[in-house]
Amino acid sequence: MRITDVRAVCTAPEGIALVVVKIETSTPGLSGLGCATFTQRPLTVVTAVEEYLRPFLIGKDPAAIEDIWQSANLSSYWRSGPVLNNALAGVDAALWDIKGKCANLPLYQLFGGKCREYAPLYAHAAGEDAIAVEEAVRDYMAQGYRYVRCQTAVPGLATYGARKSVTRWQRNAQGESQRAAGTQPGSPPGPQAVDHKALEGVWEPTPYTRLVPRLFEHLRNRLGDSVELLHDVHERVPPIQALGLAKALEPYNLFFLEDPLAPEDNGYFRTMRQQTTTPIAMGELFVNQSEYVPLIEERLIDFIRVHISDIGGISMARKLAAFCEFYGVRTAWHGPGDVSPVGHAANLHLDLACHNFGIQEQHVFNQAAQDVFPGTPEVRDGGLWSNDRPGLGVDLDEGLAARFPLPETPYGGAWPPIRRADGTVMRP
Repeated sequence: MRITDVRAVCTAPEGIALVVVKIETSTPGLSGLGCATFTQRPLTVVTAVEEYLRPFLIGKDPAAIEDIWQSANLSSYWRSGPVLNNALAGVDAALWDIKGKCANLPLYQLFGGKCREYAPLYAHAAGEDAIAVEEAVRDYMAQGYRYVRCQTAVPGLATYGARKSVTRWQRNAQGESQRAAGTQPGSPPGPQAVDHKALEGVWEPTPYTRLVPRLFEHLRNRLGDSVELLHDVHERVPPIQALGLAKALEPYNLFFLEDPLAPEDNGYFRTMRQQTTTPIAMGELFVNQSEYVPLIEERLIDFIRVHISDIGGISMARKLAAFCEFYGVRTAWHGPGDVSPVGHAANLHLDLACHNFGIQEQHVFNQAAQDVFPGTPEVRDGGLWSNDRPGLGVDLDEGLAARFPLPETPYGGAWPPIRRADGTVMRP
Protein backbone atom coordinates (compact mmCIF):
# COMPACT_ATOMS: atom_id res chain seq x y z
CA MET A 1 0.00 0.00 0.00
CA ARG A 2 1.28 3.46 -0.96
CA ILE A 3 0.22 7.09 -0.63
CA THR A 4 -1.27 8.23 -3.93
CA ASP A 5 -2.46 11.76 -3.12
CA VAL A 6 -2.38 14.41 -0.41
CA ARG A 7 -4.83 17.31 -0.46
CA ALA A 8 -5.90 20.18 1.80
CA VAL A 9 -9.65 20.83 2.05
CA CYS A 10 -10.84 24.22 3.31
CA THR A 11 -14.32 24.81 4.67
CA ALA A 12 -16.11 27.10 7.13
CA PRO A 13 -19.55 25.73 8.08
CA GLU A 14 -19.57 27.93 11.20
CA GLY A 15 -17.87 30.91 9.56
CA ILE A 16 -14.51 29.84 11.04
CA ALA A 17 -11.77 28.82 8.61
CA LEU A 18 -10.96 25.12 8.94
CA VAL A 19 -8.27 23.16 7.06
CA VAL A 20 -8.33 19.36 6.82
CA VAL A 21 -5.73 17.16 5.12
CA LYS A 22 -6.94 14.13 3.17
CA ILE A 23 -4.50 11.35 2.28
CA GLU A 24 -5.54 8.78 -0.32
CA THR A 25 -3.91 5.39 -0.75
CA SER A 26 -3.48 2.73 -3.40
CA THR A 27 -6.04 0.59 -1.54
CA PRO A 28 -9.42 1.46 -3.11
CA GLY A 29 -11.62 3.44 -0.74
CA LEU A 30 -8.99 3.75 1.99
CA SER A 31 -8.12 7.31 2.97
CA GLY A 32 -7.43 9.29 6.12
CA LEU A 33 -8.23 12.73 7.52
CA GLY A 34 -6.23 15.05 9.76
CA CYS A 35 -6.81 18.55 11.14
CA ALA A 36 -4.37 21.24 9.95
CA THR A 37 -6.38 24.27 11.05
CA PHE A 38 -4.44 27.50 11.50
CA THR A 39 -7.42 29.84 11.30
CA GLN A 40 -5.43 33.06 11.07
CA ARG A 41 -3.23 31.80 8.17
CA PRO A 42 -5.16 28.95 6.49
CA LEU A 43 -3.92 29.39 2.94
CA THR A 44 -0.27 29.25 3.98
CA VAL A 45 -0.96 25.79 5.41
CA VAL A 46 -2.65 24.75 2.16
CA THR A 47 0.47 25.77 0.26
CA ALA A 48 2.74 23.87 2.64
CA VAL A 49 0.60 20.73 2.27
CA GLU A 50 0.04 20.73 -1.46
CA GLU A 51 3.22 22.31 -2.82
CA TYR A 52 5.78 20.80 -0.46
CA LEU A 53 4.49 17.81 1.54
CA ARG A 54 2.44 16.26 -1.27
CA PRO A 55 5.40 15.56 -3.61
CA PHE A 56 7.48 14.46 -0.62
CA LEU A 57 4.87 11.91 0.50
CA ILE A 58 3.48 10.38 -2.69
CA GLY A 59 4.71 6.81 -3.05
CA LYS A 60 5.55 6.34 0.63
CA ASP A 61 4.14 3.62 2.88
CA PRO A 62 1.36 5.21 5.00
CA ALA A 63 2.08 2.73 7.81
CA ALA A 64 5.50 4.32 8.45
CA ILE A 65 4.07 7.10 10.62
CA GLU A 66 7.12 7.81 12.78
CA ASP A 67 9.56 7.78 9.87
CA ILE A 68 7.30 10.05 7.82
CA TRP A 69 6.93 12.46 10.74
CA GLN A 70 10.68 12.69 11.34
CA SER A 71 11.68 12.94 7.69
CA ALA A 72 8.95 15.44 6.78
CA ASN A 73 9.80 17.55 9.82
CA LEU A 74 13.44 17.75 8.74
CA SER A 75 12.69 18.17 5.04
CA SER A 76 12.40 21.97 5.29
CA TYR A 77 15.75 22.22 7.17
CA TRP A 78 14.32 25.10 9.23
CA ARG A 79 11.52 23.53 11.20
CA SER A 80 8.79 24.21 13.74
CA GLY A 81 6.38 27.14 13.61
CA PRO A 82 2.60 27.06 13.22
CA VAL A 83 2.47 26.82 9.41
CA LEU A 84 4.80 23.85 8.98
CA ASN A 85 3.56 22.16 12.15
CA ASN A 86 -0.10 22.38 11.10
CA ALA A 87 0.71 20.98 7.67
CA LEU A 88 2.67 18.15 9.27
CA ALA A 89 -0.05 17.57 11.87
CA GLY A 90 -2.70 17.16 9.21
CA VAL A 91 -0.59 14.52 7.52
CA ASP A 92 0.25 12.80 10.81
CA ALA A 93 -3.36 12.51 11.97
CA ALA A 94 -4.47 11.29 8.54
CA LEU A 95 -1.87 8.51 8.71
CA TRP A 96 -3.09 7.49 12.17
CA ASP A 97 -6.65 7.51 10.81
CA ILE A 98 -5.56 5.14 8.03
CA LYS A 99 -3.78 2.87 10.49
CA GLY A 100 -6.90 2.63 12.66
CA LYS A 101 -9.00 1.79 9.62
CA CYS A 102 -6.54 -0.90 8.54
CA ALA A 103 -6.76 -2.45 12.02
CA ASN A 104 -10.55 -1.95 12.08
CA LEU A 105 -10.18 -0.32 15.49
CA PRO A 106 -10.90 3.12 16.92
CA LEU A 107 -7.66 4.99 17.44
CA TYR A 108 -7.73 4.90 21.23
CA GLN A 109 -7.39 1.11 21.03
CA LEU A 110 -4.08 1.54 19.19
CA PHE A 111 -2.95 3.82 22.02
CA GLY A 112 -3.53 1.15 24.67
CA GLY A 113 -7.27 1.23 25.18
CA LYS A 114 -9.64 3.31 27.28
CA CYS A 115 -8.76 4.74 30.67
CA ARG A 116 -12.25 6.24 30.92
CA GLU A 117 -15.60 5.97 29.17
CA TYR A 118 -15.80 9.59 28.03
CA ALA A 119 -13.88 12.86 28.34
CA PRO A 120 -15.34 15.38 30.83
CA LEU A 121 -15.66 18.82 29.23
CA TYR A 122 -15.47 22.36 30.46
CA ALA A 123 -17.97 24.80 29.02
CA HIS A 124 -17.54 28.54 28.47
CA ALA A 125 -19.72 30.86 30.57
CA ALA A 126 -19.54 34.60 30.01
CA GLY A 127 -21.61 37.64 30.86
CA GLU A 128 -21.74 41.38 31.26
CA ASP A 129 -21.44 41.06 35.05
CA ALA A 130 -21.11 38.49 37.82
CA ILE A 131 -24.85 37.81 37.99
CA ALA A 132 -25.00 37.03 34.27
CA VAL A 133 -21.99 34.73 34.55
CA GLU A 134 -23.60 32.95 37.49
CA GLU A 135 -26.76 32.36 35.47
CA ALA A 136 -24.72 30.95 32.59
CA VAL A 137 -22.86 28.61 34.96
CA ARG A 138 -26.14 27.38 36.44
CA ASP A 139 -27.46 26.69 32.94
CA TYR A 140 -24.43 24.52 32.18
CA MET A 141 -24.71 22.73 35.52
CA ALA A 142 -28.31 21.87 34.66
CA GLN A 143 -27.00 20.26 31.45
CA GLY A 144 -24.64 18.03 33.39
CA TYR A 145 -21.41 20.05 33.28
CA ARG A 146 -19.15 19.87 36.34
CA TYR A 147 -16.46 22.20 34.93
CA VAL A 148 -17.09 25.74 33.63
CA ARG A 149 -14.71 28.46 32.47
CA CYS A 150 -15.93 31.86 33.65
CA GLN A 151 -15.19 35.17 31.91
CA THR A 152 -16.78 38.55 32.59
CA ALA A 153 -16.87 41.78 30.65
CA VAL A 154 -14.87 44.70 32.01
CA PRO A 155 -16.92 47.88 31.53
CA GLY A 156 -15.61 49.95 28.65
CA LEU A 157 -13.03 47.39 27.54
CA ALA A 158 -12.83 44.62 24.94
CA THR A 159 -12.41 41.66 27.26
CA TYR A 160 -11.31 38.19 26.16
CA GLY A 161 -14.13 35.67 26.35
CA ALA A 162 -16.89 38.25 26.89
CA ARG A 163 -18.85 40.56 24.63
CA LYS A 164 -16.94 43.65 23.58
CA SER A 165 -17.89 47.06 24.88
CA VAL A 166 -17.43 50.02 22.54
CA THR A 167 -14.97 52.52 23.98
CA ARG A 168 -14.44 56.19 23.27
CA TRP A 169 -11.24 55.38 21.38
CA GLN A 170 -13.19 53.01 19.10
CA ARG A 171 -16.07 55.47 18.64
CA ASN A 172 -13.58 58.16 17.62
CA ALA A 173 -11.93 55.82 15.14
CA GLN A 174 -15.27 54.85 13.64
CA GLY A 175 -16.38 58.48 13.45
CA GLU A 176 -13.21 59.50 11.62
CA SER A 177 -13.60 56.70 9.08
CA GLN A 178 -17.25 57.59 8.49
CA ARG A 179 -16.42 61.24 7.93
CA ALA A 180 -13.76 60.19 5.44
CA ALA A 181 -16.37 58.10 3.63
CA GLY A 182 -18.83 60.97 3.46
CA THR A 183 -21.30 59.63 6.04
CA GLN A 184 -22.32 61.05 9.39
CA PRO A 185 -20.77 59.61 12.54
CA GLY A 186 -23.25 57.25 14.17
CA SER A 187 -25.02 56.41 10.90
CA PRO A 188 -24.96 52.91 9.41
CA PRO A 189 -21.58 52.47 7.69
CA GLY A 190 -21.32 51.94 3.96
CA PRO A 191 -19.11 49.27 2.38
CA GLN A 192 -15.91 51.22 3.02
CA ALA A 193 -17.11 53.29 5.97
CA VAL A 194 -15.35 51.51 8.86
CA ASP A 195 -11.62 51.03 8.73
CA HIS A 196 -9.71 48.27 10.49
CA LYS A 197 -8.87 50.47 13.42
CA ALA A 198 -12.52 50.66 14.40
CA LEU A 199 -12.60 46.86 14.64
CA GLU A 200 -9.75 46.71 17.13
CA GLY A 201 -10.41 46.19 20.81
CA VAL A 202 -9.19 48.45 23.61
CA TRP A 203 -7.82 46.84 26.73
CA GLU A 204 -6.34 47.86 30.07
CA PRO A 205 -5.02 45.22 32.48
CA THR A 206 -5.55 46.94 35.84
CA PRO A 207 -9.38 47.16 35.81
CA TYR A 208 -9.44 43.52 34.72
CA THR A 209 -7.15 42.23 37.47
CA ARG A 210 -9.23 44.07 40.07
CA LEU A 211 -12.56 42.78 38.75
CA VAL A 212 -11.81 39.06 38.26
CA PRO A 213 -11.31 38.19 41.97
CA ARG A 214 -14.66 39.84 42.72
CA LEU A 215 -16.27 37.68 40.03
CA PHE A 216 -15.04 34.47 41.63
CA GLU A 217 -15.90 35.64 45.11
CA HIS A 218 -19.47 36.11 43.89
CA LEU A 219 -19.54 32.72 42.16
CA ARG A 220 -18.21 30.78 45.14
CA ASN A 221 -20.59 32.56 47.52
CA ARG A 222 -23.56 31.72 45.31
CA LEU A 223 -22.56 28.32 43.90
CA GLY A 224 -20.46 26.91 46.71
CA ASP A 225 -18.17 24.02 45.80
CA SER A 226 -20.74 22.29 43.57
CA VAL A 227 -18.84 23.10 40.37
CA GLU A 228 -15.22 23.40 39.25
CA LEU A 229 -14.39 26.91 38.01
CA LEU A 230 -11.73 27.91 35.48
CA HIS A 231 -10.52 31.22 34.06
CA ASP A 232 -8.41 32.26 31.05
CA VAL A 233 -6.14 35.30 31.37
CA HIS A 234 -5.09 34.90 27.72
CA GLU A 235 -1.60 36.34 28.39
CA ARG A 236 -2.95 39.89 28.45
CA VAL A 237 -1.45 41.26 31.67
CA PRO A 238 2.09 42.15 32.78
CA PRO A 239 3.81 39.35 34.72
CA ILE A 240 3.68 41.05 38.11
CA GLN A 241 -0.06 41.61 37.77
CA ALA A 242 -0.54 38.01 36.65
CA LEU A 243 1.24 36.89 39.82
CA GLY A 244 -0.99 39.12 41.95
CA LEU A 245 -4.09 37.78 40.21
CA ALA A 246 -3.10 34.14 40.78
CA LYS A 247 -2.59 34.88 44.48
CA ALA A 248 -5.86 36.80 44.77
CA LEU A 249 -7.77 33.85 43.26
CA GLU A 250 -6.40 31.28 45.72
CA PRO A 251 -9.37 31.45 48.13
CA TYR A 252 -11.78 30.46 45.33
CA ASN A 253 -10.11 27.13 44.48
CA LEU A 254 -9.96 27.33 40.70
CA PHE A 255 -9.57 24.10 38.74
CA PHE A 256 -7.00 26.06 36.78
CA LEU A 257 -5.92 29.54 35.71
CA GLU A 258 -5.03 29.49 32.03
CA ASP A 259 -2.20 31.36 30.29
CA PRO A 260 -1.49 33.86 33.08
CA LEU A 261 1.81 34.60 31.34
CA ALA A 262 2.85 34.96 27.71
CA PRO A 263 5.37 32.48 26.25
CA GLU A 264 7.91 35.29 26.27
CA ASP A 265 7.59 35.50 30.06
CA ASN A 266 8.07 31.81 30.91
CA GLY A 267 10.84 32.68 33.37
CA TYR A 268 8.25 34.13 35.74
CA PHE A 269 6.62 30.74 36.29
CA ARG A 270 9.28 29.89 38.87
CA THR A 271 8.29 32.91 40.93
CA MET A 272 4.61 32.17 40.44
CA ARG A 273 5.00 28.61 41.70
CA GLN A 274 6.78 29.85 44.82
CA GLN A 275 4.08 32.41 45.55
CA THR A 276 0.73 30.68 44.90
CA THR A 277 -1.01 27.31 44.90
CA THR A 278 -3.51 28.29 42.18
CA PRO A 279 -3.23 25.50 39.52
CA ILE A 280 -1.77 26.78 36.26
CA ALA A 281 -2.53 25.72 32.66
CA MET A 282 -0.12 26.83 29.96
CA GLY A 283 0.93 26.17 26.39
CA GLU A 284 -1.83 27.10 23.96
CA LEU A 285 0.53 29.38 22.04
CA PHE A 286 3.58 27.11 22.02
CA VAL A 287 4.62 25.85 18.59
CA ASN A 288 7.78 23.99 19.56
CA GLN A 289 7.38 20.96 21.80
CA SER A 290 10.65 21.84 23.55
CA GLU A 291 8.99 24.93 25.03
CA TYR A 292 7.02 22.69 27.37
CA VAL A 293 10.00 20.75 28.71
CA PRO A 294 11.37 23.10 31.41
CA LEU A 295 7.88 23.97 32.67
CA ILE A 296 7.03 20.27 33.02
CA GLU A 297 10.29 18.93 34.43
CA GLU A 298 10.49 21.73 36.99
CA ARG A 299 6.83 21.13 37.89
CA LEU A 300 5.95 24.79 37.25
CA ILE A 301 2.57 24.10 35.61
CA ASP A 302 -0.27 21.66 36.29
CA PHE A 303 -1.94 21.31 32.87
CA ILE A 304 -0.65 21.45 29.30
CA ARG A 305 -2.85 23.50 26.99
CA VAL A 306 -1.89 22.25 23.54
CA HIS A 307 -3.34 23.06 20.14
CA ILE A 308 -2.30 19.64 18.85
CA SER A 309 -1.89 20.67 15.22
CA ASP A 310 0.42 23.53 16.26
CA ILE A 311 3.01 21.13 17.70
CA GLY A 312 2.98 18.67 14.81
CA GLY A 313 0.05 16.36 15.47
CA ILE A 314 -0.96 13.22 17.32
CA SER A 315 2.49 11.60 17.30
CA MET A 316 4.09 14.49 19.15
CA ALA A 317 1.10 15.00 21.47
CA ARG A 318 1.30 11.36 22.60
CA LYS A 319 4.98 11.76 23.48
CA LEU A 320 4.32 15.01 25.31
CA ALA A 321 1.45 13.50 27.31
CA ALA A 322 3.64 10.53 28.31
CA PHE A 323 6.41 12.90 29.41
CA CYS A 324 3.90 14.84 31.51
CA GLU A 325 2.70 11.71 33.27
CA PHE A 326 6.06 11.28 35.04
CA TYR A 327 5.80 14.80 36.49
CA GLY A 328 2.17 14.84 37.62
CA VAL A 329 1.11 17.23 34.83
CA ARG A 330 -2.29 16.62 33.23
CA THR A 331 -3.60 17.16 29.71
CA ALA A 332 -6.06 19.86 28.66
CA TRP A 333 -5.95 19.88 24.85
CA HIS A 334 -7.09 23.07 23.10
CA GLY A 335 -10.59 22.52 21.69
CA PRO A 336 -12.32 25.71 20.46
CA GLY A 337 -14.25 26.25 17.23
CA ASP A 338 -11.03 26.77 15.27
CA VAL A 339 -10.18 23.10 15.75
CA SER A 340 -12.11 21.06 13.19
CA PRO A 341 -14.31 18.09 14.17
CA VAL A 342 -11.44 15.91 12.92
CA GLY A 343 -9.15 17.67 15.40
CA HIS A 344 -11.69 17.26 18.21
CA ALA A 345 -11.80 13.55 17.46
CA ALA A 346 -7.99 13.42 17.75
CA ASN A 347 -8.23 15.19 21.11
CA LEU A 348 -10.85 12.70 22.26
CA HIS A 349 -8.91 9.56 21.34
CA LEU A 350 -5.94 10.88 23.31
CA ASP A 351 -8.25 11.85 26.19
CA LEU A 352 -9.64 8.33 26.39
CA ALA A 353 -6.23 6.64 26.35
CA CYS A 354 -4.07 9.00 28.49
CA HIS A 355 -4.00 8.07 32.18
CA ASN A 356 -2.98 11.65 33.07
CA PHE A 357 -5.97 13.22 31.33
CA GLY A 358 -7.13 16.38 33.05
CA ILE A 359 -10.01 18.04 31.19
CA GLN A 360 -11.16 18.72 27.61
CA GLU A 361 -12.30 22.07 26.27
CA GLN A 362 -15.80 22.04 24.81
CA HIS A 363 -17.08 23.24 21.47
CA VAL A 364 -20.57 22.27 20.30
CA PHE A 365 -20.59 22.24 16.50
CA ASN A 366 -23.66 23.45 14.65
CA GLN A 367 -25.67 21.14 12.42
CA ALA A 368 -23.95 22.35 9.26
CA ALA A 369 -20.54 21.38 10.65
CA GLN A 370 -21.85 17.99 11.76
CA ASP A 371 -23.24 17.42 8.26
CA VAL A 372 -19.92 18.34 6.65
CA PHE A 373 -18.10 16.07 9.12
CA PRO A 374 -20.26 12.96 9.74
CA GLY A 375 -19.15 11.22 12.92
CA THR A 376 -18.33 14.41 14.81
CA PRO A 377 -17.86 13.34 18.47
CA GLU A 378 -21.03 13.64 20.53
CA VAL A 379 -21.37 16.17 23.36
CA ARG A 380 -23.62 14.72 26.04
CA ASP A 381 -24.15 15.32 29.78
CA GLY A 382 -21.05 17.48 30.08
CA GLY A 383 -18.83 14.97 28.30
CA LEU A 384 -17.39 14.13 24.87
CA TRP A 385 -18.18 10.62 23.63
CA SER A 386 -16.51 8.54 20.92
CA ASN A 387 -18.54 6.83 18.19
CA ASP A 388 -16.11 3.86 18.15
CA ARG A 389 -15.76 3.74 14.37
CA PRO A 390 -12.34 2.70 13.03
CA GLY A 391 -9.62 5.33 13.03
CA LEU A 392 -10.63 8.81 14.11
CA GLY A 393 -14.25 7.98 13.34
CA VAL A 394 -14.97 11.17 11.37
CA ASP A 395 -15.69 11.47 7.65
CA LEU A 396 -15.72 14.46 5.29
CA ASP A 397 -18.47 15.31 2.79
CA GLU A 398 -16.34 17.26 0.32
CA GLY A 399 -19.28 18.31 -1.82
CA LEU A 400 -21.05 19.82 1.16
CA ALA A 401 -17.81 21.31 2.48
CA ALA A 402 -17.42 23.24 -0.78
CA ARG A 403 -20.71 25.02 -0.04
CA PHE A 404 -19.03 26.71 2.93
CA PRO A 405 -16.01 28.57 1.51
CA LEU A 406 -13.59 30.43 3.74
CA PRO A 407 -15.12 33.74 4.84
CA GLU A 408 -13.91 37.13 3.70
CA THR A 409 -12.76 38.67 6.96
CA PRO A 410 -10.87 41.79 8.06
CA TYR A 411 -7.08 41.41 8.01
CA GLY A 412 -7.47 38.28 5.88
CA GLY A 413 -8.63 36.30 8.90
CA ALA A 414 -5.97 37.56 11.28
CA TRP A 415 -6.76 38.31 14.91
CA PRO A 416 -7.52 42.06 15.09
CA PRO A 417 -5.00 43.90 17.26
CA ILE A 418 -5.83 44.62 20.89
CA ARG A 419 -4.63 48.02 22.06
CA ARG A 420 -4.30 49.93 25.28
CA ALA A 421 -6.25 53.15 25.66
CA ASP A 422 -3.28 55.13 24.32
CA GLY A 423 -3.12 52.96 21.18
CA THR A 424 -0.23 50.64 22.15
CA VAL A 425 -0.71 47.20 20.65
CA MET A 426 -1.15 44.37 23.18
CA ARG A 427 -0.92 40.60 23.11
CA PRO A 428 -4.19 39.03 21.96
